[in-house]
Amino acid sequence: MSSLFPQDRIDEAELSPEELQRYARHITIPDVGLEGQKKLKAAKVLCIGAGGLGSPVTMYLAAAGVGQIGIVDFDEVDFSNLQRQILHDTHDVGRLKIDSAIETLMRINPEVVVETFPVRFTAENARQLAEPYDLIVDGTDNFTTRYLSNDLAVITGKPNVYGSIFRFEGQVSVFAPHLGGPCYRCLFPKPPQPGQVPSCAEGGVLGVLPGIVGSLQANEAIKLILGIGDPLVGRLVHFDALTFRFREITLKRDVECAVCGETPTITELKEIEEMACSSPQPEEIPEIDVHQLKERLESDAPFQFVDVREQAEVEICRFPGTVVIPLGELPERLNELDPLQETIIHCKSGGRSAQALMFLKENGFNEICHLKGGINAWSTEIDPNVPLY
Repeated sequence: MSSLFPQDRIDEAELSPEELQRYARHITIPDVGLEGQKKLKAAKVLCIGAGGLGSPVTMYLAAAGVGQIGIVDFDEVDFSNLQRQILHDTHDVGRLKIDSAIETLMRINPEVVVETFPVRFTAENARQLAEPYDLIVDGTDNFTTRYLSNDLAVITGKPNVYGSIFRFEGQVSVFAPHLGGPCYRCLFPKPPQPGQVPSCAEGGVLGVLPGIVGSLQANEAIKLILGIGDPLVGRLVHFDALTFRFREITLKRDVECAVCGETPTITELKEIEEMACSSPQPEEIPEIDVHQLKERLESDAPFQFVDVREQAEVEICRFPGTVVIPLGELPERLNELDPLQETIIHCKSGGRSAQALMFLKENGFNEICHLKGGINAWSTEIDPNVPLY
């Protein structure tokens, strides 16, 4: 495997006596040695996301002595993050994730350089952010950023170490068409339709799972940097935590792929259409905000109040008097609702309720609206005693 970066960078990466001691267990491995540790010090890795996957990835890369680690994340630490995002702790709630991340990584290894970018990863800034780095680690949790990081890696010729998690399952691969493998779009040319794939926030994730998957991503990044072993190029590993089974799937490039195929149609970075991975646009659907809902709840006028979240979410918090019908069960349980009665729908943050509204309108519900921002907006703006999750 060819090196990710020029030899002169490796030659310049001298190790101090303290670093020789810190990395002694690496240096004594014949396949790593002093030269390999200098490669790690010379390497520059960009991690997109400082959450569940980004936590173990960056922690293990820092511990391994990767010389420069960049982290892109604009989000703040929330209590619901702490069950899996081990870069952060209780005292970090409300802080920017990158602020707590850099403190954690510096405690692990003050010898490495950590660059943080408190911005949303977009088509406008992706090239500039990634340009100094040798490879990209995808620690994202949404399809917009996942497709963008893939396209960036293909167009710039950088390996993309991919990972994803959901409930008890995770998967890892290395997308690198320039190394002979496929890219993410070869597997999934288009993003799923709204509601087709629930997010981790909606479906949940076992706290330890991102630790396992993120560690596997860090392992692949280190192999690529060292130029050893057999990286997951053209292979995808699926892990089931419940059965503790690993399954390997062989992947092939799609010659008609829009970004890495023989005649690509995507040659410049752009974000996938908003409709492909989000809810219907607000102007297309009637909605009310939490203040208007509060007025309705305090009035005597009756209405049908429908909660389309999953039962596990309802057990965390709920509005009194709601009819609970998870979005996926709505077609089979449509007869439980009265199409002639005024109906208000809500979910966690507004995405699923908007989808439910469109379905109900198609089935004869005319006097209907959904709650903008969902029950989380109620917690933020009306009643902080309602758990925000």
